[in-house]
Amino acid sequence: MTDRITPVVLSGGAGTRLWPVSRALLPKQLLPLVGERSLLAETLARVSPAQPFEPPIVVCNEEHRFLVAEELRRGARAQGRPEGGRPEVGRPEGGRPEGGRPEGGRIVLEPVGRNTAPAACVAALLASERDPAQLVLLLPSDHHIADAEAFMAATGRAARAAREGWLVTFGITPDRPERGFGYIRRAEPLTSREGAGLEGAYRVERFTEKPDRETAEAFLAAGDYSWNSGLYMFRADMLLAEIERLQPDILAACRGAIEGAQPDIDFLRLERGAFETAPSISIDYAVSEKTEKAAVVPVDMGWSDIGSWQGLWSILERDAAGNSRRGDIVALDTRNCCLRSDRGLLAVLGVEDMAVICTDDAVLVCPLDRAPDVGALVTELKRQERPETDLHSLVHRPWGSYRGVDLGEGFQVKRLFLKPGASISLQRHRHRSEHWVVVRGSAEVTRDDEVFRLEVNESSYIPVGAVHRLRNPGEADLEIIEVQTGSYLGEDDIERFEDIYGRTEKG
Repeated sequence: MTDRITPVVLSGGAGTRLWPVSRALLPKQLLPLVGERSLLAETLARVSPAQPFEPPIVVCNEEHRFLVAEELRRGARAQGRPEGGRPEVGRPEGGRPEGGRPEGGRIVLEPVGRNTAPAACVAALLASERDPAQLVLLLPSDHHIADAEAFMAATGRAARAAREGWLVTFGITPDRPERGFGYIRRAEPLTSREGAGLEGAYRVERFTEKPDRETAEAFLAAGDYSWNSGLYMFRADMLLAEIERLQPDILAACRGAIEGAQPDIDFLRLERGAFETAPSISIDYAVSEKTEKAAVVPVDMGWSDIGSWQGLWSILERDAAGNSRRGDIVALDTRNCCLRSDRGLLAVLGVEDMAVICTDDAVLVCPLDRAPDVGALVTELKRQERPETDLHSLVHRPWGSYRGVDLGEGFQVKRLFLKPGASISLQRHRHRSEHWVVVRGSAEVTRDDEVFRLEVNESSYIPVGAVHRLRNPGEADLEIIEVQTGSYLGEDDIERFEDIYGRTEKG
């Protein structure tokens, strides 16, 4: 059995309670909410491939795959590791997915969301191909941990218990009677098979989901309860055995999804039909609350799940009046507020205990104590089919990004940003023409049988039906102003002929 640990990072959440900054196609784990890096990047940095960690497995939503791949590449560059071009997940001809671990990590695509139990099962199956007793550390990608040393110490204690066959939860030492978390009551300390103590690890007596305030206060006073963080450590074979005993339909679905999986450039794409048969259930409900092998390692590591604007405000640096600020903020007679502006001035006067959040296309104003209910507001916006629930005005693509500038009857203006060496697909449109103007960098344009360069202040016209491609041949970013005109301007008016990113869908 290896002493090294395979981190499995779950990156499938939508983060609706942090709307309008977090949206379906750019959720909170892909955003820099606390520091300069995204929450996913912070999670990956905590388990960088030094002792005791293997390169990670990231399980993510299909729609987020290119952003996740870019985070893995950035992490490899920051740590001076070879990127290998792509964090590949391969499959030998006629065989199962490779058991090796390329430097960048592995990215597994869920065709549909099925909560954490099926994701954990898939990860355990993949990890077990290297070693059936491989240790797996299951990590949500959208949590903040301030004390990295405490996290590593808890990881060591959890690993010792997991090697003995325990399913170990990281229990957060509570500092308030929080009603929004699950609680874990610990029982007696664990001992190894040889009878030695497993320092800092305890058998779980019971789990309690989101108690009322009076119960939460009693738990805090008792001193033997922890918050359930959702971080787990287990041996792959142990988890699979418990899933087979408690949730055999999950194991069957996940095995089928891996058997039918296909490599797709950077990714391992699970087989949809099999994976869809798995029930949507958390690992808590599916296994840990039913197994007799549940253990907890209590730890105080500055943890937050950043579940709402109130939760984010509580961990951000605040001024003397208790306000957290991000962006261009002017606040007078304002106290204990979460203030954020991603574009332009936000001026606030005479406000207390509020979240005021501005993006370039939406504004949220709500009392901080109602911030956990923002998800209900997003549900209503979805019912009204508001696009602001899914997309920002800045839309990310594998080649870079674009921002909508203006939209009217029969026309649309965008700013395109292409990364060095990046290229849009070779494509054509049946309903719109495009005019490109270079404002920064140098562009290579394919237009039917022509290939030519454009420099700053030069432009090109792409008529309706022309087969075309835009490429950035330089080492600096390329910025283009694109003016579209036509009878239909939707993103699905793309007939794609070649694409270096392997896409077949719009974008």
